[in-house]
Amino acid sequence: MGKQPNLYAFGETDALARSLRKYVLQCQAAGLDRHNAFKVAVSGGSLPKILAKALLDPDGDHGVVEFAKWEIFFADERAVPLDHDDSNYKLLKEELLDRIPANLGQPTVHPVDVQYIDDVQEMADQYQDALMKSFAAKDSVKLPIFDLLLLGCGPDGHTCSLFPNHELLRESDAWVAAIEDSPKPPANRITLTLPVVTHGIKIAFVATGDGKKEVLKQILDTEEGRSLPCGLVNEGGAERVSWFTDNGAVQGVSFPRRGSL
Repeated sequence: MGKQPNLYAFGETDALARSLRKYVLQCQAAGLDRHNAFKVAVSGGSLPKILAKALLDPDGDHGVVEFAKWEIFFADERAVPLDHDDSNYKLLKEELLDRIPANLGQPTVHPVDVQYIDDVQEMADQYQDALMKSFAAKDSVKLPIFDLLLLGCGPDGHTCSLFPNHELLRESDAWVAAIEDSPKPPANRITLTLPVVTHGIKIAFVATGDGKKEVLKQILDTEEGRSLPCGLVNEGGAERVSWFTDNGAVQGVSFPRRGSL
């Protein structure tokens, strides 16, 4: 058996946020050492709120969040206007971006190009072009390598907009793919592909609440769970993957927890 992901479980969200802050700042330091930038992909859902708690704590330790060096992409996005309630950009903007103190600087953020919301394939192509500009021309690098991907886990085991048993899980060429039949509305979305996700330097899942315990037990403890999108990320990323959960989300899970970072 190969190396396994890291599972960290916490009694409450504040403790999770403190540990997540330490982890993100370690990833930031490595990115700044590597290329004087910190290239991050972020999902929506409950993640932005916990991320804001981790990063905006005025008393937070483990160093300074150097937002001016951050380059933020979206791990997936819905084909909706940027001010729509379904927009991951809107969610991140309200929970985190609008609340960053001036002294920490402002990140470079890459929202989708909304002129293409009626042509989701073109939207995916344009977003891939944005990645190429940041990560070098596609023919010179096979895949963009993010310093960190911050992801969620749906109750069905989906992550980004990669859903169980969907044909997009087999996409191996594109960096960004269109999906027009998402089982979770809205149907039209774009998503980073599985190879891009699993090639990140570091990959973190944040999953909280009792509602996640069944799917996390499946992903972490069962053979069938390894074929769910989150399980495929675990398999592809191995020890580069870390799960940050509360105790409720891993109730009944036998996968070994790590004590601390």
